[in-house]
Amino acid sequence: MESTSIQLSLAPFQGITTSLFREVFTRHFEGIDKLYTAFFTGGHIRKKNTEHADLAQTHQNGIPVIPQVLSKEADEILLFGQQCSDKGFEEINWNLGCPYPRVANKGRGSGLLPHPEKVEKILDSVFPALPVRLSIKCRLGYFSPDEIQALLPVLNRFPLSEIIVHARIGKQLYEGPVDLDAFAKALPHSKHQTAYNGDIFSKDDLIKLQQQFPSVNHWMIGRGLLYDPLLAARLKNIPIPENSEANLYEFVTELYQAYRKKTEDRIAALHIMKEYWSYFSHSFAHPDQVFNQIKTCGTFADYEGKIAEIFEKVS
Repeated sequence: MESTSIQLSLAPFQGITTSLFREVFTRHFEGIDKLYTAFFTGGHIRKKNTEHADLAQTHQNGIPVIPQVLSKEADEILLFGQQCSDKGFEEINWNLGCPYPRVANKGRGSGLLPHPEKVEKILDSVFPALPVRLSIKCRLGYFSPDEIQALLPVLNRFPLSEIIVHARIGKQLYEGPVDLDAFAKALPHSKHQTAYNGDIFSKDDLIKLQQQFPSVNHWMIGRGLLYDPLLAARLKNIPIPENSEANLYEFVTELYQAYRKKTEDRIAALHIMKEYWSYFSHSFAHPDQVFNQIKTCGTFADYEGKIAEIFEKVS
């Protein structure tokens, strides 16, 4: 399989991969084919919050945006689908993967995975009334990776556009290794196009996964792209700028300035950037040292000085 033929998407990260982040990111870096919003919940949907920034554009820098919904109610999914359709979106994604206990304990996200009968009831109500395509992002299970084996026959009954599987269980959160054996066991039982998500941090990671799963063409990447914004280009053999450090500096500076503008120069912009740097620091040889410098910044002047110092050392 040629690297250029693969599809790569940016996974949704609540609070980080905002509309503003995606706009700046895709202006600076190539290789991404799809962008997924962070999830919308019933509170957003029932308030008809259609002016939310994440629903302002169906494409960002030419790349399609897929809105994501987190719900256990068919009527919420239908309402969200209609809201998105009205704004020009052609697909929404149902989140059955969020692992956090505050979500899962309420029977949402990965908390639905042990209950395929509930998933089936929801999908029975959603189809064929949904005015847009529906894809699903899930995990192998919540308590056990075998849970997906009971879920797939249910999903196979419905005209889903795609299934994206994060190869962990919900109880793991993001800890411990991905379970490639369980993903391999599940893959032949899916009648839908099935994408892979989980621990793609390098070209070698992708090559190994492609060798093990030659039928998979869509790879969703989360932390790998937050760690290394140039990763998609590397995976697709797109030439990397000669001075890649300057490219990274321009990106993170524009992102910072955009958040300062959005927050009207409130200190919240600094908190947002610190959260992103907890991932982005992995672009550097000594990420812990880099992040420790950033997280102690108390003012915009401190932050700007530390950024200049960090990039001066790698230039």
